[in-house]
Amino acid sequence: MKRVIDRRVVPVVVIENAELAVPLAEAIAAGGLDLIEITFRTAAAADAIKRIRQALPSMLVGAGTLLQPDQVARAVDAGAGFGVAPGLNPKIVAKAQALKLPFCPGVMTPSDVEAGLELGCTMLKFFPSEAAGGVKMLKAIGAPYAHTGVKFIPTGGINMTNVAEYFALPLVGAIGGTWLAEAKLINEKQWAEITRRTREVVALATQTPAKK
Repeated sequence: MKRVIDRRVVPVVVIENAELAVPLAEAIAAGGLDLIEITFRTAAAADAIKRIRQALPSMLVGAGTLLQPDQVARAVDAGAGFGVAPGLNPKIVAKAQALKLPFCPGVMTPSDVEAGLELGCTMLKFFPSEAAGGVKMLKAIGAPYAHTGVKFIPTGGINMTNVAEYFALPLVGAIGGTWLAEAKLINEKQWAEITRRTREVVALATQTPAKK
């Protein structure tokens, strides 16, 4: 997960047509980012991951919304470099660990955080971030666990109007964002706009150091 923390941004993508996966990844790469998360919300996910890995081998491709053990296996077979889930399911964590897939389960409460740490997960997805209280909530639940080395990837409701607040939090390893490559932009092949949005958030991530 070192590259995720280094880059500070994870484009979260729902893709319906695997043939659009490579030009999408190329648009994100053109914006200065060499990682992407393809969510398993559609039947095209595994094929999309495989296509990106073949066409852009230097790009780190994650698999999101992993809800079933077989999805974890399919993600690994497709070439995924990390996995993400909206919640914390011990069976999914165990499957990812068995397959040596770096995994980031979703949390929203202190009990979730402790359950994740107990399972050996030190990178946790804070979801749904804005609906759960946003920066204020993340500060509150993260403070008692800062000494453990845990990092969070807040996702849900984040965009260019509030992302800088998240970048400023020391506990934030990276942010996850669907606004960078919304389904509408992908389906309409608006690659230049996706590149523009990516470049904009990458620049902001560089300019906004986490506060100590």
